[in-house]
Amino acid sequence: MVVVAAVLAVAVLREHRRLSRAINARVSLLPTPRRYPSISVIRPVRGLDAEAESNFAAALDNVYPGPIETLFVFDDDDEPALPLARKAIASHQAAGRHGRARILIAGPPPADRTGKLNAMIAGLAHAEGELVAFGDSDTHPDPLVLRQVVDKLLASPNAGAAFAPVVIPSPPRTAGDTGAALMVNGLYGPAVADTVARTGAMPFIMGQLMVFRRKALDALEGLQVLSGHLVDDMQIGLRLTALGFRNVVASHALPVVAQNLGPLTFARMFRRWLIFSRSGLPMGAFKRRVWMRGLQYWLGLLLALGAVLAGTPLLALVAAMVPITLLWSIVHLHRKLGGAPLPLRHVWVPAVMLLAAPFAVLSALLWPRVVWRGRR
Repeated sequence: MVVVAAVLAVAVLREHRRLSRAINARVSLLPTPRRYPSISVIRPVRGLDAEAESNFAAALDNVYPGPIETLFVFDDDDEPALPLARKAIASHQAAGRHGRARILIAGPPPADRTGKLNAMIAGLAHAEGELVAFGDSDTHPDPLVLRQVVDKLLASPNAGAAFAPVVIPSPPRTAGDTGAALMVNGLYGPAVADTVARTGAMPFIMGQLMVFRRKALDALEGLQVLSGHLVDDMQIGLRLTALGFRNVVASHALPVVAQNLGPLTFARMFRRWLIFSRSGLPMGAFKRRVWMRGLQYWLGLLLALGAVLAGTPLLALVAAMVPITLLWSIVHLHRKLGGAPLPLRHVWVPAVMLLAAPFAVLSALLWPRVVWRGRR
């Protein structure tokens, strides 16, 4: 049993080394296109995100060299973020900055369609660009990220879509902020980097900022075919892969804003991601390897507890190295990917997050409902 525990600990270290190397390999130099196509950036907005006004301004402040239009799409005129979007557009136009922007009202979505998909369909009907991008409202894009994603798409002739990897860079203020940062930066982000390092593409799309060729969207025969699916962006990526296109990933990360999350808010977010991964992620190497890390944590923990109860201190010590090493790995990868240092008062968060994962999965199986952005 000591040998088994030691093998588990070595496996955790080998996986950490692989993920760390994949993060280091993300930076790549891409050729500059002779001409940048015109692009329409569609941004569905629902509710009021943290730092919404700043996010709107950042979405308009970019250095994309070609013609660009930004479409903010709302359900109705009563949306709380609508005045902030109008203010950001007015400031952008008054300053004479590059690009134009406007607001669209999509109306409430049909019963079988998510609000984001409904807004995407409405925006696409008005988009005039040669390329079409979709961006989430809870992100804070820097001026370079859109250009970098387009560069990656144009440098990949067989790609139908390119998207930006995400990072939560802001210092966490609450335990919920720490949990969200570790989930994105310590678990999902390194797994994306590793998949790209091994295959050069992703079988699905993580759509916080995704750019499409028109021919790829035409091949889908309309976004309406995604009605009935819970996770729109991942389904688009799966369908494009089935049609022979590739989903490539830029090296430039997109900041996501997650601040002042209470424990209950994060628990709902964590559970929602698990449910989304069930319906949106294929059961391939990406999903298996993320889940394997949780399994290693629980195996090492149970083995250590059993050794303590059995009175075998050597086995308890070696087995305890498995969960300890895994927790260190998640925090280290979080920092390596661009996350801020974690407060000492939140050192317990990664352990509780992994301990709670099986119970979150069980609750998702027994009660498969999601309440998100005011919709059930």
